[in-house]
Amino acid sequence: MEKQKARKGISSFPRNFWTVIVMEFFERGSYYGVMSILSVYLVLDISQGGLGFSKESVGVIKSVITPLLYLLPILSGALADQFGYKKTLIFSFIVMSLGYLFTSFSTSYYVVFASLLLMVTGAGFFKPIISGTIARCTDESNSTLGFGIFYWTINLGAFLFPLFLIPYLKTIGWNYIFIMAAVGTGWLLFLALFVYKEPARPEVQKKLGDVLKGAVMVIKDYRFMVMIAIYSCFWILYFQMFDTVLWYLTEYMDMTPVNNVVNSFLGLFVENPNWQFAAEHVTVINAGTIILLQLIISYIVKNTKALPTMIVGIALGTIGMGILAISTYAWVFMAGITIFSIGEMTAHPKFISYVGLIAPPDKKALYLGYSFLYGVIGSGIGGVLGAYTYVKFVSEMGRPSLLWLMFSGIGVITISGLLLYNRYLVPKREIYDMNQAS
Repeated sequence: MEKQKARKGISSFPRNFWTVIVMEFFERGSYYGVMSILSVYLVLDISQGGLGFSKESVGVIKSVITPLLYLLPILSGALADQFGYKKTLIFSFIVMSLGYLFTSFSTSYYVVFASLLLMVTGAGFFKPIISGTIARCTDESNSTLGFGIFYWTINLGAFLFPLFLIPYLKTIGWNYIFIMAAVGTGWLLFLALFVYKEPARPEVQKKLGDVLKGAVMVIKDYRFMVMIAIYSCFWILYFQMFDTVLWYLTEYMDMTPVNNVVNSFLGLFVENPNWQFAAEHVTVINAGTIILLQLIISYIVKNTKALPTMIVGIALGTIGMGILAISTYAWVFMAGITIFSIGEMTAHPKFISYVGLIAPPDKKALYLGYSFLYGVIGSGIGGVLGAYTYVKFVSEMGRPSLLWLMFSGIGVITISGLLLYNRYLVPKREIYDMNQAS
């Protein structure tokens, strides 16, 4: 009995588990470090160290590279099963680090676009290997803890890299952020070569043809796709945190009140601190809020029904976005971003539960595997829509409140759509299952 209890602890994980956890930390830290400032860097004037691209052209980049990052794991997971996890990791780190490196010294729009495509290709091949390795390194006794550490590591990287590395690297030169990411992912190649061990392959392996058949089956299920399309609307809002929110902060916000409070605190430890809230700290707030509150939120909603909890989370996100329309005061901005982050962490886990409830009983794993399509649609629309409306409402009309009210309206549409979906499109059997589950 004691051995079984010990088996559930941290010491139960093999070396391969900790190897991929280290990989995940540096890869996600590098990725979110870059994404926390990418849209600002691309539009920033050349005289200020940026590339001077138009916001509309940056919206196109973001509407291509982010959906690709969500789509690629479908294919890369099947290819990794055929060619091996180790080889796939080696390929992903080479391609990913080269993508970051090329971006660091590129100034042409199309070269930057191609370099970022290279980066997300590597990241797309990397993503399923880590979760797949963890699944093979754990069992029923420790898988919950293992994946909990995995998700916590993602947010830790997204919190620490933008908080400490990005502000310092910006003082040297914006391109050094991409060099950092190239190094941060490039050194993982050595872990893949000399430390990572190929896990035992399952008896039944996914084939590319089977993956494509599964995709066709899921896409043909109009009920499922309607639900994905509705939920995707909320993620249009989420992806503004990496685009329009950053432009708004850089061009409109005066964060002096926040800076004064933080510098007063830092003054207890160092002389004459000069900390300044900048674009990268939006990602810090999002990741930090999740690190601090996710366990508490999860405990509060663990026994609540999936759909009402999703709606509460989306409503909080909508309120957070709407708060940005109230004022340009620094603490109002901080409140809006924080409330949105709480809404995100409330809604999303219950979305996964909801997919499991409405999926056909014999195809739950398949449907859960394609539930990420919300990210494809949300980011694909969010990039171009955000850029176009920002230019229209903010740059041309000088009325940023209209931008945030529009996105809040999308949040309201999402809530209404989910209520209508649950009322008219969920079969009676699945409604019964949901009532039983709650």
